[in-house]
Amino acid sequence: MTDLTSLTIAEIGDGLAAKSFSAVELTEAYLSAIEAANDALNAYVAVTPDKARDMAKASDERLAKGEGGTLEGVPLGIKDLFATEGVHSQAGSHILDGFLPRYESTVTANLWADGAVMLGKLNMDEFAMGSSNETSYYGPVVSPWRAKGSNTDLVPGGSSGGSAAAVAANLCAGATATDTGGSIRQPAAFTGTVGIKPTYGRCSRWGIVAFASSLDQAGPIARTVKDAAIMLKSMASVDAKDSTSVDIAVPDYPAAIGESVKGLKIGVPKEYRVEGMPEEIEKLWQQGIDWYRDAGAEIVEVSLPHTKYALPAYYIVAPAEASSNLARYDGVRYGLRVDGDDIIGMYEKTRAAGFGREVKRRIMIGTYVLSAGYYDAYYLRAQKVRTLIKRDFEDVFAAGVDAILTPATPSAAFGIADQEMNSDPVKMYLNDVFTVTVNMAGLPGISVPAGLDTKGLPLGLQLIGRPFDEATLFKAGQVIEDAAGAFKPERWW
Repeated sequence: MTDLTSLTIAEIGDGLAAKSFSAVELTEAYLSAIEAANDALNAYVAVTPDKARDMAKASDERLAKGEGGTLEGVPLGIKDLFATEGVHSQAGSHILDGFLPRYESTVTANLWADGAVMLGKLNMDEFAMGSSNETSYYGPVVSPWRAKGSNTDLVPGGSSGGSAAAVAANLCAGATATDTGGSIRQPAAFTGTVGIKPTYGRCSRWGIVAFASSLDQAGPIARTVKDAAIMLKSMASVDAKDSTSVDIAVPDYPAAIGESVKGLKIGVPKEYRVEGMPEEIEKLWQQGIDWYRDAGAEIVEVSLPHTKYALPAYYIVAPAEASSNLARYDGVRYGLRVDGDDIIGMYEKTRAAGFGREVKRRIMIGTYVLSAGYYDAYYLRAQKVRTLIKRDFEDVFAAGVDAILTPATPSAAFGIADQEMNSDPVKMYLNDVFTVTVNMAGLPGISVPAGLDTKGLPLGLQLIGRPFDEATLFKAGQVIEDAAGAFKPERWW
């Protein structure tokens, strides 16, 4: 029998329907894989074997009655940012020590309603603040990828590094993730997986620990474009508990896979050719353009003139919202508490011990830009820039462009504890240079594996779509996947 953990979500559905294996057998295969690999990769912060077995058994019972859901029996990993009832949900932070929610996030509830099985909670940058999954209280996630001839541990990207690493290493069939400035697409590009950030409002944010409320959006990381489409169809929904959730019918995303892209207008923004961009990224981008031309799409050069302001504006807006959202963690009702001489002392000591260095940095930046005398100069101006970025995209789409093609990252994955990256936060923030515009404009964006660099490490191409037009991204993303093929790391763990 084929190794069950190497099957795609689509293949799992076919195999369960054909009774080639049971949901319980599949779940056991994944639990064994996690047990063998997690000490090396640190992708899971909590594994839920008993819950997984119970859910898989219930799936087999439903399948026997012909009542299987879209994701019936499919074992998934859940990013530690999603509240899962009675299960470890700490956003990779010490300040939420021991927190077990009494409720389920809307996104995970949707997945369980469609029959998915929970394997456990996945590691992540603390409160989703990071581009390398090195800020987690539980230690860094190690990528299953290594450069040719090297034993150096590489980062899987962030903040959804646990999700990307687990999918790439066959430790789950798919994973939930979140994206505030590139936290789905960048780790997907670094690990040879597919990641889509849907339009803001497409998936409910209820029950997801907030980082920056106007930017956060949940989405899947999967092995193929089709798998990502299957997962997003289940994850997306309107939700009365989230006022930013949009009441637009969820299309049949998997049905878009395989449709022709002939006549589609693909925009190539000149502003994404940044100074110092490696030649192999430029070459990969050109390869993507050629693939679309060969598939019958029309390539047009477009201009997004305010792109250069996106990164500085993002690193004002996101920390500002974070400083407000994270004020609720004070040691009073749940999580970590460090006693002080009085209540103020308790707040200070709890927050000092509970938050990591990067989270403290962003809280301080955010508090500064929202303070009297600086609000107009920084936060208000950043919001005006955000409006201009959004208008740039609106103008391009109004001119008839269906999707925009860009690189996903400025380079392949770098080493864990990389001195150059870790000594300069700005260098780390530059990892988001191609992705933050999408969050600032609230648009959908997908990263699809497109090739390997000279060291044999995966690189991704990004497609940016019109609001709520994820179906076009899946259709167009399949072109890259078909042309580039799949990329799997060589097992060393």
